[in-house]
Amino acid sequence: MYISKVNVVSSPVTALIFEQQIEIMLEWAKKRLSKVVCVANVHMLMEAHWHADLKSILETADMVTPDGMPLVWMMRLLGAKAQDRVAGLDIFHAVCHKAALEGVTIYLIGSTSEVLDEMKARLQKEFPKLEVAGIAPLPFRPLTEAEDEALMRDINESGAGFAMVSLGCPKQEKWMAQHRGSLNAVMIGLGGAFPVYAGLHKRAPKWIRDMGFEWLYRLLQEPKRLWKRYGTTIPPFIILAMQQLMMRNRLQRSLRT
Repeated sequence: MYISKVNVVSSPVTALIFEQQIEIMLEWAKKRLSKVVCVANVHMLMEAHWHADLKSILETADMVTPDGMPLVWMMRLLGAKAQDRVAGLDIFHAVCHKAALEGVTIYLIGSTSEVLDEMKARLQKEFPKLEVAGIAPLPFRPLTEAEDEALMRDINESGAGFAMVSLGCPKQEKWMAQHRGSLNAVMIGLGGAFPVYAGLHKRAPKWIRDMGFEWLYRLLQEPKRLWKRYGTTIPPFIILAMQQLMMRNRLQRSLRT
């Protein structure tokens, strides 16, 4: 299946509706293909704008889902009229539901033992037929070569079709790109979805998410950690998005004359 993309502030974002993206991920996982799925928001696109290594990862990723509503709005303005939000936590729920039905197993990587244990307990209640093939909280330091090889061997031998990765942006994107081809699973970078699913953080109500103010809701929960990120990424994203739209409008006008 051809995977359509739309460039948003110079990074490609997958232009397929939520259900289509989930179905593609599931088909990949059934075959245990080594794939990279990046879940993009404003922060990630701005990091890619500023750092060539992350930009390259997004350009070569198998899928870049539009997590934030600003990305969805931009994609609609740029021609993907039916685009909806494909957010990390929604991906996690949908993948777990479909994986349980199809007999596909998952592996949880990153975060902390506390978070992973809470997630596993909730998954057992919410998706009793889902098999969690393994969990691996990673240290903050880089893994040694031997540790990394052991982790890859354990994931591959577990038979997991999905590897859910929570290391934070851009660390998780770099980790997935590094292991593309050696890890036989669909790697999905889910960042902050883990602690939310574990119940340690609250998710914004749907009406707040639909209005595009989830960032504000999260900021109120974690002001010390997030104020600088939002302050340095949201204003330049708005400027770059406006410039992109104006250039597109000028090009369309010139083509009509």
